[in-house]
Amino acid sequence: MKKLVIRQVRSSIGQPEKHRRVLAGLGLRKLHRPVFHYASPQIMGMLNKVCHLVVWEERSS
Repeated sequence: MKKLVIRQVRSSIGQPEKHRRVLAGLGLRKLHRPVFHYASPQIMGMLNKVCHLVVWEERSS
């Protein structure tokens, strides 16, 4: 599996509670701090839910 580097680039203030829970589930706490996950279907679904708040790139591991 490929490894993903995920960064939050927009604030969760004013977003629905579900979106804030998804960000917390991804481990995103502060803006522009990277977190690393493997590209599983569950993680990709979470990223699709909050794609307007985050950016991610693939890194081969």
